[in-house]
Amino acid sequence: MPFSAATGPFEESLWSLRPGCREMESKVSEGGLNVTLTIRLLMHGKEVGSIIGKKGETVKKMREESGARINISEGNCPERIVTITGPTDAIFKAFAMIAYKFEEDITNSMSNSTATSKPPVTLRLVVPASQCGSLIGKGGSKIKEIRESTGAQVQVAGDMLPNSTERAVTISGTPDAIIQCVKQICVVMLESPPKGATIPYRPKPASTPVIFAGGQAYTIQGQYAIPHPDLTKLHQLAMQQTPFTPLGQTTPAFPGLDASPPASTHELTIPNDLIGCIIGRQGTKINEIRQMSGAQIKIANATEGSSERQITITGTPANISLAQYLINARLTSEVTGMGAL
Repeated sequence: MPFSAATGPFEESLWSLRPGCREMESKVSEGGLNVTLTIRLLMHGKEVGSIIGKKGETVKKMREESGARINISEGNCPERIVTITGPTDAIFKAFAMIAYKFEEDITNSMSNSTATSKPPVTLRLVVPASQCGSLIGKGGSKIKEIRESTGAQVQVAGDMLPNSTERAVTISGTPDAIIQCVKQICVVMLESPPKGATIPYRPKPASTPVIFAGGQAYTIQGQYAIPHPDLTKLHQLAMQQTPFTPLGQTTPAFPGLDASPPASTHELTIPNDLIGCIIGRQGTKINEIRQMSGAQIKIANATEGSSERQITITGTPANISLAQYLINARLTSEVTGMGAL
């Protein structure tokens, strides 16, 4: 449960400190109050890719150096939940590392842009709605105090996140301001535990496309086409009920499935700097796409002075559409930063 104090030897000392808020705040700030907390962050795919790093090296380093447990929700979702659990001092170290990593990303992105003002680092916490009142305070007094004392911008969403009893709390500012802000939010959350049961927010996966090829139904999961026997049966039954014969086919017994449409050719152009993600190491990715789609795929050699490469796909219309989808999935994962996964 987000911002929940662990039951154990520290719980009594925690609640005995409740009247002395300032004493508790200084202890939390110094990392002296060793309460185990769980904090949930909502991140976009690109942000998650940055936190994970190549082959998971960045998140591994964060776990080792902070001592906090950092878990990232699974799923082919535009948003992911990053859960950080540990003693308060470990959580603050993990937050500091994430904030500085995001600042580094902003600095790197600005080196190629003409923008002069540096945008702030932004993190989104996911907080039970029952604790948001305490965070805002009477007439907004608490949130105003946090803003003024830390220099960070803090916004509590008015609406709950879909299918949950949680709200997003957005923090923006310099990494140092964000770290101070998170410390103060933790104090408020420890003082005001969630009331009743919390229904946690779970990001919805991107809708799974279904492709029919060679009489089989496939659902696309990540970069893989997974055969789906139930959908295949439905597809075959539907095709058997078809009252007319599809064009170019003379056997109405099993319309649309046993016919072999003539092979056709489709051409794509891909930027040179993205061709590597299509080919993969030693051609592994392009071979996977060939196997899954059943299409022939040829990549033209680089031509001098051209920033693009031509890809020629040959096969049935179904083979070509599946190959195109898989190529686009690879490009999307690269561009959104999920290629690191």
